[in-house]
Amino acid sequence: MEIFGAELGWCLKLLLDMVSIPTVNPPGEDFEKFSKYVAEVLKGLGMEVEVVEVPSEITEKVCRECVKYPRYIVLGRAGAGKPVVQFNGHYDVVPPGSGWSFNPFAPQIVGDRLYGRGSVDMKGGIAAVMLAIKSFLSRYRDFRGTLEVALVPDEEIGGESGTGYLVKHISKPDYAIIAEPSSSKAVWIGHKGAVWGLVEVFGKQAHGSTPWRGVNAFEYMAKIALRLVDEYRKVLSNRKSGYDYGDPEGAKPTINIGGEVRGSTKVNIVPGYYAFSFDRRVIPEERLSDVEKEIVELINRISSEYPEVRVSVSITNRLAPALTNPDSPLVKTINNAVKNALGFEPRLTVCLGGLDLHYYTEQNVEAVAYGPGPEENAHIVDEFVSISEIEAVAKVYLAFLKTMLLPM
Repeated sequence: MEIFGAELGWCLKLLLDMVSIPTVNPPGEDFEKFSKYVAEVLKGLGMEVEVVEVPSEITEKVCRECVKYPRYIVLGRAGAGKPVVQFNGHYDVVPPGSGWSFNPFAPQIVGDRLYGRGSVDMKGGIAAVMLAIKSFLSRYRDFRGTLEVALVPDEEIGGESGTGYLVKHISKPDYAIIAEPSSSKAVWIGHKGAVWGLVEVFGKQAHGSTPWRGVNAFEYMAKIALRLVDEYRKVLSNRKSGYDYGDPEGAKPTINIGGEVRGSTKVNIVPGYYAFSFDRRVIPEERLSDVEKEIVELINRISSEYPEVRVSVSITNRLAPALTNPDSPLVKTINNAVKNALGFEPRLTVCLGGLDLHYYTEQNVEAVAYGPGPEENAHIVDEFVSISEIEAVAKVYLAFLKTMLLPM
């Protein structure tokens, strides 16, 4: 088993520095500062570094308020030729929120935990990548193929102006590992997809003292929403994915409504407009187009029974599910790397949430997500990453690189 020694201390200093830069998204005020910092780190590891500014028109499609803040992709490269092995890490973080025990951007180490916003999602993963690469390049200068590190923005707002732009316009590797916090014991070979939408109900506004003169959009919205959930969940309960999700319930497609509700806010008004959102999670065996058609047709059928109101359905976001074949060379190699470095076989699961993984699989790139956890700490108050997890995952990365890039 590899022992990093002083390199681990270097890694923790790097992580403390990265968490200290508040790359909150939106809007992304410190993306440039972070990019300059990590570019110098990569150069210090002996890599050639390219910093690419993402065109603002791509960012604007996803986040209008973000346009004033440039987006940068930092790509480090060592070696040449095939295979091209790429590590991916997003450096944007969600807003810290309230209730922290300390400044979320003044990270601190307590025992085996390093606390701070972005520590586990996913600057801890970036640190583990850097540790493995530092160790690999200091020991092996003569290797086959190309080793890349891609540090990207905007995963937290969909990834089109981050990994999406990277894979389509900058670098399309042969194999990719995203350092998301799966934990050292699990490899995410894919993720669920999603279809998000909005159901709008248009009635007739009136004064609250004369409700008979109006058509209450809220009442009809409630009827339609309850019918939708009752009928659709019966349909979805008969479907089940053939892959492992870490939770038996996760193998089913799901529908969640009401995450967003719009409408009247005045007590003495008969509301003439109300709307609710739906979040339909898609298993890899389903197609987005089929799911979208299915849910729109169901809502339209239910709505047709209430001619007193007009109902409109719009799709607001689509995320394709992603899956890399469990028998693919990449999955077999990372599985063996975990076994050789840590002494056990990881669980091959599909992530319940969305990742940037689909940008790779859509381009026929073998890709998985594997990084230090605990995974359930992402986005929470007092977020932390386990230092022992960083070291364990870095050992796996190093074993993986030896298999992929060293001469046989």
